[in-house]
Amino acid sequence: MSRRETLAQVSDFDIRLLRVFRSVVESGGFSAAENVLGIGRSAISQQMSDLEQRLGLRLCQRGRAGFSLTEEGREVYQSSLRLLGAMETFRTEVNGLHQHLRGELNIGLTDNLVTVPHMRITHALAQLKDRGPDVRIQIRMIAPNQVEQGVLDGSLNIGVVPQASPLPGLEYQTLYSERSLLYCAVGHPLFYADDTYIEEARLDSQDAIAPTFRLPADVQASYQRLNCTASASDREGMAFLILTGRYIGYLPDHYAQSWVQQGRLRALKPSQRFHDLNLAWVTRKGRRPNLVLESFIESLSQAR
Repeated sequence: MSRRETLAQVSDFDIRLLRVFRSVVESGGFSAAENVLGIGRSAISQQMSDLEQRLGLRLCQRGRAGFSLTEEGREVYQSSLRLLGAMETFRTEVNGLHQHLRGELNIGLTDNLVTVPHMRITHALAQLKDRGPDVRIQIRMIAPNQVEQGVLDGSLNIGVVPQASPLPGLEYQTLYSERSLLYCAVGHPLFYADDTYIEEARLDSQDAIAPTFRLPADVQASYQRLNCTASASDREGMAFLILTGRYIGYLPDHYAQSWVQQGRLRALKPSQRFHDLNLAWVTRKGRRPNLVLESFIESLSQAR
């Protein structure tokens, strides 16, 4: 066979032919390789010819005298073992990265989600730690607009925020829904009042607290009817003001529950004055591949 120019690159087709060549050599000939490869002798012969043509080398002698490798064939066989072995090592190591995650997860959370009964975030963080014991998890408890800004500028990998109108450049996925009730605290004039006798006008005239973070239009309507004379950037700030006994305001029921059980808060007209709000996890559109982040999102999607 005539010599040819140096092989420019090794293609997927070449890899397939080299695998056939290895099986033929290790089986001791074309006929013996039929059962190993699951193809007929003529197909094997054709693929061997294709490989020889591709390499510009005669790899073996075949005929009545039987199968034998040429000197070039022995060298190509040894080289193919190193190549295919390196590919298998690469595959194993890459798959190992999925099982042994490394890196960090920077997550921004709206405050007071830890009391949500579903605990999907907690469960997902636990699974991430199990899969990647060396992963560094950094949590920032900040206002929703800061969470979204952090995801946009890349300082956060992912965030959880109340789901309002989406910002360009971000992707939102609903995580769960929470119900908020209208509360007052001990010391407020309405704390011991019977709901039946609290007139709507009187309720709407009380000093109330409005959040400064973005909310859906239907939730905003709950605040528009109140006499909002104070504001807060997060739910903890709202709780501080409500607990003064001087303001009324909406809080998630799971967050207010401990104070209700202590007799420090009560819900006003809970069957009428409430709103439901979806919380969503948010990521940046077109983000770079990140195994730690994708693993956390996978766990977050599956957690219940």
